[in-house]
Amino acid sequence: MAKSLLDHGFDQLDHAILEELQVNGRISVADLARKIHLSPPAVYQRIKRLERAGVIQGYVALIDREAAGYDLLCFVRVSIQPHTKEKLQQFQQNIQGLSAVLECYRVAGGHDLLLKVVVQDHKALDTFVEQHLMSIPGVDRIEINLVLNEMKSTTALKLR
Repeated sequence: MAKSLLDHGFDQLDHAILEELQVNGRISVADLARKIHLSPPAVYQRIKRLERAGVIQGYVALIDREAAGYDLLCFVRVSIQPHTKEKLQQFQQNIQGLSAVLECYRVAGGHDLLLKVVVQDHKALDTFVEQHLMSIPGVDRIEINLVLNEMKSTTALKLR
């Protein structure tokens, strides 16, 4: 069974801090302290402890992809042949520098990998597939799903 934050020595105040930071990562320590009824130094120390423990991995600004000029969001399924550790590592190394690839997962099922990709338009997608994905040794099959409508998109985790 998966362990919760409570099992790792964090308490309800840590939960409250994390929940608020997921909604508003720019909240000041003073404002956060007022919200959870704790002193600012105590909140600051708890945030630092959460960062040191790797629970808080970083802080980012979430940018609207369309406003940034990326009209196409795609999920790309890739199959690798032969199925070797070396081919998977080679694929991973090749995609690290590809800014169009936002996320990549090794998955179970009919394909080996699932990529979340953003590009400007259909022409950019064609170029990405032809020049980048098809040139990676071991890539056997590529299937693309274009996102027509984002029905839900969040980065907030429900804490246990």
